Amino acid sequence: MWHFFHEGGIRVTRNNHERITVEIYNRTYTIKGTESAQHVRLVASLVDQKMRDIQNRNPGLDTTKLAVLTAVNSMNDYMKLKEDYATLMGKLKQKED
Repeated sequence: MWHFFHEGGIRVTRNNHERITVEIYNRTYTIKGTESAQHVRLVASLVDQKMRDIQNRNPGLDTTKLAVLTAVNSMNDYMKLKEDYATLMGKLKQKED
């Protein structure tokens, strides 16, 4: 789980949480979590790209609506992947039996 903060920089704390500053859709965010800085930067880059792709297809969206639509699209992608994974695991289990 990640948390957002307003101050910047990377800092490792005693509980192994890192604070990583990233830019998403022209705004700077500091994210605190246990994932590596490289992972957080990759995720931020993917979110930024998804927001820009959606904005290009829907130029009239304000930032809030764009963020919500990005979250809805990302969750939809996630749910499809979970379903595909469950289907594949079911097929593997059938082959083992």
